[in-house]
Amino acid sequence: MTDIIVIGGGIAGLSAAARLSQDANVTVLEQESSTGYHTSGRSAAVFEEHYGLPSTVALNTASKPYHTDANGGYLSARGLLIVARSDEKEAFEADASALNVAPIPLDHAMELVPILKRSELGFAGYHEAAFDIDTDRMMQDFIRTLRDNGGQVLTKSPVSAIARTKHGWTVTASGSDHTCTKLVNAAGAWADSIAQMAGIAPLGITPYRRSMARIPAPGGHDMSAWPIFFGVSETWYAKPDAGALLVSPADEDKSEPQDAWADDMVLAEGIARYEAMVNEPVNRLLTSWAGLRSFAPDRALVLGPDPSDHGFVWSAGQGGYGFQTAPAASELVADLVAGRNPQIAPEIVAQLVPDRLRR
Repeated sequence: MTDIIVIGGGIAGLSAAARLSQDANVTVLEQESSTGYHTSGRSAAVFEEHYGLPSTVALNTASKPYHTDANGGYLSARGLLIVARSDEKEAFEADASALNVAPIPLDHAMELVPILKRSELGFAGYHEAAFDIDTDRMMQDFIRTLRDNGGQVLTKSPVSAIARTKHGWTVTASGSDHTCTKLVNAAGAWADSIAQMAGIAPLGITPYRRSMARIPAPGGHDMSAWPIFFGVSETWYAKPDAGALLVSPADEDKSEPQDAWADDMVLAEGIARYEAMVNEPVNRLLTSWAGLRSFAPDRALVLGPDPSDHGFVWSAGQGGYGFQTAPAASELVADLVAGRNPQIAPEIVAQLVPDRLRR
């Protein structure tokens, strides 16, 4: 018997397991053959402190010291640029305010991303405080912490049954029964399905598809110093990635929990929006894919014990904020499970715990 079973081997599950393993024996069950296979392995991997709801921003801020200092730090400079046409002033101002981005001269925007189409530019805003996250190393370090504390990760272990017992839970995965006193639901797009399997009412965690194309460096440019750049209202974005460029239509289409794939038409429409703002057409794709970003009905993360059964713990609804919130979100989950006072302000905790969705 283990103290705690965590279902889900993405960043939410691995970070929670590592934090919990400081006080308990923890086992992670992952249905795929490797960790981070679904959403975590398909992330754009950007840390932007001001991105998200107030509760998400609070988690971002609390996570920043870990991102910058833990294990030598996980962040590298990237920067963030917003571009808009002349008729998009209102949307530009809203985005600039939300992301704490300062307006810059259009010539400066052209210096930052020289493929921008000068004739289409009406407004531009930039700040330096956006960073790439070394997501793979972060996940591996959380796994290392878990194992150093005596825990384990079991891959190829899809959960098929969960039963409440007198002393905790029995979880059947890949033909084997695992017992524990507490169960953490970090199953991403499958979070509500896991809850129902355990006899816990679902919270309305809904997956939405986000597609991505990887294209050759436009015009053969060296993009290593380019920022991530967005169209207003997040109708598309592009990010340099290891000598290529990632372009996303920033789609958000409701989906069933699944191994997601990009919709060709949605991808084409998003690339067309990107192409309208640059002077280098997209002639071919290197590859394309999609991930599922899962949200609670109010779009805030869901962290902590379910009020109907404190032995069932949620670490779900990360949306697109899983990596940047993981250090603080996982610490909050561990504090709530252990009965410690969280470091996050009480009014923020109230916006994150599942109790808010049970009223």
